Order: sequence, then C-alpha cells, then structure tokens
Amino acid sequence: MIGIDIGGTNIKAASVSVDGKIGRRIDLPTPAGREALIGAVQGVLAQFSDSRECAIASPGLASPDHRGIVWMQGRMDALEGLDWSDALGRAAWVLNDAQAATLGEAWLGAGRGVDNLLLLTLGTGVGGGIILNGQLAIGAEGKAGHLGHICLDPDGPPDIANTPGSLEDLIGEHTLARRSGGRFHSTADLVQAVQAGDAAAAAVWERMIHVLACGLASLINCFDPEVVVLGGGIAHANEALFAPLRARLEQLEWRPTGRGAKVVPAELGDLAGAIGAARFAMLKNATNLD
Repeated sequence: MIGIDIGGTNIKAASVSVDGKIGRRIDLPTPAGREALIGAVQGVLAQFSDSRECAIASPGLASPDHRGIVWMQGRMDALEGLDWSDALGRAAWVLNDAQAATLGEAWLGAGRGVDNLLLLTLGTGVGGGIILNGQLAIGAEGKAGHLGHICLDPDGPPDIANTPGSLEDLIGEHTLARRSGGRFHSTADLVQAVQAGDAAAAAVWERMIHVLACGLASLINCFDPEVVVLGGGIAHANEALFAPLRARLEQLEWRPTGRGAKVVPAELGDLAGAIGAARFAMLKNATNLD
C-alpha cells in the first residue's frame, strides 16, 4: 500500500507493507492548484510500480465514503470536492491528516499495543485524534479529534472553528507573538530564551504548559486514554515541555485508581500521516472482504 500525506508545504509518501515495514519514501513540494496537485500525486504513484492502491491523508473533513475531502476552506481549497479515486484512476482511500497520524502512531509508533489513546499535534495550531477501544474515532461528520477546538476560556475570542478561548489559540504557535508581546515567533526561540534564564520568556512558557495541562486533564476525563501522544513543533522542546507538563498533570489529573495517563512524544515524525493513511486503507479493505 502507498500512503501519501498531502500537506500545505510538502507531500510525503511511502510504501507500507501489511506487516508494518516501511519501504521507499518520496518527498516533494506541494504544488498550487488542483490539476498540479493531481499531477504531483500521479507522479509519486508512478514511482511505486508495485502497487495498485493508495491512501491519502490531507487537511479537511473526509467524505463518508472516504473518496475525498468535503470541507477544506481557506487553506488548500483545491482539495475540496476532489474525488481522488476518479482523479487517479485507481482505488484511493482518503482520511483527515491528524486522524491518519493518530492511526499511524497507534499502529507503529508511540501508541503501539494501546487500545485507548489521544494524539495532539502541537504546532502552528493544535490538531488531534482519538483511538477508543482499538477503533479510530471519526464521528458523524468527520470532526472527531479536533482537540484543539475545546473551550478553555468562555470569554475569549473565537478561533477559526468559532470556539471561544480554544486550546489552539491559547498555546498554538500562530498566537505566540501576540502572547509574548511580539518578542517571540517560534517555540524554539522561546524555549532558548527560557533556558538562558529570561524571566519574561519563562512566564509565557509556564502559562502555555499550565493551559496545555488543563486541556489534557479535561480530555483525559472525557476519553480515559492509557497514553497521550504529543507531536508537532512544540513537542520538539522535548523534556523542556514533558517534564513540567507531567509535573502539572500530577496536580490536575483525576486519578481515582492512582494511575495517570502516560504522556509521551510521537515517534513517527513526518511519516505518521502517510503510514496512518496506509493502515486505514488496509483496515477498510479487510472490512470490505468480510
């Protein structure tokens, strides 16, 4: 199976076997426009002559039949309404990119062997996905897993999903400049300043960790995961993030049996979406054969 992750900047593809072996990988820039995008994906597939089927992860809400994206406005509009099976002339399963990354991490990454997990991607925004009792949650309209759009401040300004005071707006990198008084535009620069002893930077960072811990505590109460997987650019802060976050969760998380959810970094990097899309197609094909 060929898994393809179409991002706003790059397309990442890999061949994935049913037993989880990753073969050839291809990376290329994402072109603008529908025809150019179709052509780029066709070009990628032409380099994998041993496969008839593919699976695609991309931003947006996937259609109920998983042949395309039914909603993706304001960013990568070319995806909306595109039937990938028709466009490529071959079977193509389509899944939201964060849901795909969740499935990938659950299969081969930080959540392997776990039946209940949450994944959050902490970057420009906050995406996510949910595995409950071994099944990927998709929801009635494909919105399941948009964990960044939970409300943490009912009096805050609305985010892009119209949620006031969302987790995404309170910790996402896209609001870092505003939250730091214009001093920082990247998490890497913020963490570097914290480690250099900058008190103002430390205050911004500590606030981010507190907000994230509050959000995670709420999500843990809702979904009761064994593991919470954190990926994305903010998670690249490594123990500068994970050590204080775990300590804060010790104070905030409801642990009636004494067991807390493990909070761990993602393992599959930028291939998580492609791997997860391939896994989704394998599962769908197996279901259709039953």
